[in-house]
Amino acid sequence: MLLTDYFRYPKDATWDIARQSGVAHGVIRLPETADFDLTNAAHWRKVHDDFCDFGLKPVMIEPMPNEVHDHIKAGDEKRDESIERVLKMLPIMDELDIRGICFNWMAHIGWLRTSNNIPERGGARVTGFAIDEYVPGEAVITADELWDNYTYFLKAVIPTAEKHGIKLALHPDDPPRNLGRVSRIMTSADAFDHAVNGIVQSESLGITMCQASFYIMGEKLEDVIPRFADQIMFVHFRNTVGNLDRYRETFHDNGAIDMARIMQLYHDCGVDVPVRVDHVPTMVGEDMKHQGYDAIGRYFAIGYLKGIIDSLR
Repeated sequence: MLLTDYFRYPKDATWDIARQSGVAHGVIRLPETADFDLTNAAHWRKVHDDFCDFGLKPVMIEPMPNEVHDHIKAGDEKRDESIERVLKMLPIMDELDIRGICFNWMAHIGWLRTSNNIPERGGARVTGFAIDEYVPGEAVITADELWDNYTYFLKAVIPTAEKHGIKLALHPDDPPRNLGRVSRIMTSADAFDHAVNGIVQSESLGITMCQASFYIMGEKLEDVIPRFADQIMFVHFRNTVGNLDRYRETFHDNGAIDMARIMQLYHDCGVDVPVRVDHVPTMVGEDMKHQGYDAIGRYFAIGYLKGIIDSLR
């Protein structure tokens, strides 16, 4: 697998930690500021070159920028203009050799936690979700609407993605359950089978295997990974404990998933794609400004992942 990490822009401490840990490729979050135009190749090139000059080659975009993605998932009045902007992104990505986008289909509510200060090993802090602590908001969307919006998006975007060799890697819902009157649809292996095989079939459409999300769904990774091996485009190396009603993040060696065994399974199934650590604990001295994406915890997580990958070689 290709060892990567997740980076915001402009530079912060995660850039240094990744390079010091031996990471040379990046999964990048594009700037979300008024002066960055998603359709302007020069703006992209500046971001791309800043990463490359630091020794980090961008290979994936994550997430699909919310300024367009939110309208597309909700199917609102800005959907079509947002899709047009996505279509203008793809040739720029092709030119810069950024080959993939990690996207999701969580409308109105993104990844969600009800707690952000749960004790983990040695006093580190992690996030967690509990359905009995969740207070629903006023947003409403049905499963049928979500599937319709998803189908509309694929049919509009996949032909251009194929033309430019860009992969769209679909992430599971997190949490993988309905939230009040906001439906979730990417909540099972069968739903993913329909999402990547039942609407359009394309080498540009596949899966972000966020292994902890599939585990929380109640799926067995020993079944899911071989089932979708040829369509896994990106891996989120993440561990967790709990179930659909209540779960929390963990250190990567301290959860319910046997991480070394799962990496061996990827290897045995021929999965050779970008992989990054996900949802690290907040360590001593940090302020939880970026819950699950703080800096110091990445030292341990990247080293642990790198060690497992090296052992498989």
